[in-house]
Amino acid sequence: MAPDSGGKVLSREEVDRALARLGAEHEAIESSLLALQDHAGRRLLEGAELAGVTRDRWAVAEETVTRLWSYFDTCTEALETAREVRARRRNPGRDDLLQLSMLLDGANLTVAGEGGRLAEHLSWAELVERMNAGYAAVLDMVVSADSVWSALPARIDLLAAELHRLRELAHSVGVRPGAHPAGDDLHRVTGELTALRAEVIADPLAFWVPAGGSSAPGGGRPETSRYDAAARAIDDIRREVDAVIGVRKDAEDRLIRLRDVLSRADRTLAEARTARGEVLAKIAASEVPAVSGPSSALHEQLATAADYRRRSQWHRLSPLLESLEQRAEEELQRARDSLSAVTAPLAVRAELRGRLDAYKAKAARLGKAEEPMLVERYDVARRLLWTAPCDLRAAEQAVLRYQRAAAEVLVPDPGPVDRRSDR
Repeated sequence: MAPDSGGKVLSREEVDRALARLGAEHEAIESSLLALQDHAGRRLLEGAELAGVTRDRWAVAEETVTRLWSYFDTCTEALETAREVRARRRNPGRDDLLQLSMLLDGANLTVAGEGGRLAEHLSWAELVERMNAGYAAVLDMVVSADSVWSALPARIDLLAAELHRLRELAHSVGVRPGAHPAGDDLHRVTGELTALRAEVIADPLAFWVPAGGSSAPGGGRPETSRYDAAARAIDDIRREVDAVIGVRKDAEDRLIRLRDVLSRADRTLAEARTARGEVLAKIAASEVPAVSGPSSALHEQLATAADYRRRSQWHRLSPLLESLEQRAEEELQRARDSLSAVTAPLAVRAELRGRLDAYKAKAARLGKAEEPMLVERYDVARRLLWTAPCDLRAAEQAVLRYQRAAAEVLVPDPGPVDRRSDR
């Protein structure tokens, strides 16, 4: 029994089976290493100017790949030696079987120690296990980096192209850095996408989220939070630019409507001031409210809105127009209310005149218009109502006295009462 043969000497059949199994393993390892060498991600990593965690992990991965090929050479040498020994005789003797057992089943594969350690003696199984672990670690790193490079830069480029089109549209309507908040956002997102792309190219593993638990090499997904935030920001900017385009399209119409509303308010206030003078001249003993002038603040803000329109300062124009439209309508309503309040005494006088004439006409229809009391009270009321300035309180009392007199005169005479009915 050889001390380094795993505790037993293999039989000829066991040697042949071990040679076949290890030959297949050797072929599979060679295919895997060659596939790793030809992997597109590995070639990209070799030629890239890496940074951060990717640079550190790639330096370790390169050392691991070098060590894997060294392990593979050791396996190749041992396998070739075992095949040569087995080929010496059809029926190998004990010495040949002992040597084959040491090569195929014992811890007799000598490899350089890792991390400055002395050389190690491993069995074929132990060396294959170590090679599988190293290969999986390198492949995981390569596949992860390649997945990020395959996903994020292309998406960033598409988003950047969309951003470029949006920037041209935004500039055409005056949305520029320093002139509009959305223009500042455009500039910021453009810089963010440029920086993000450079970081993804230089350090792809910084944008990789491994899958939890055990998984195949490359299990995980690209980390896209910064990309997603940029995409959302571009959507917000697009909506703002669309709003600016909408404001631009109807800004002139809205300004024209505003000028018209304020002009009507000014004319109504002017009419109220004129009417107030007329009321003060025609109506006595009446409180006539004062009439204010046009709102200078609204006219100044309207001029400011027109200036924003000329300078394409849409982010300032839009909220100002909304505020002005509401306040202009309120100003027009205030002017109308002022005119109604000022002309109220004239309306009262007109109502009194109409009431007086209506009762006189009713009396005339019944042939009572020339009754002395009615004539007297009518003349008093008419004189008060058609004399300037008109004392509304006195005129109203005179009309009421005429109404009461007319009511008494116009009541039908019940005729003589038959006293015999009381007997």
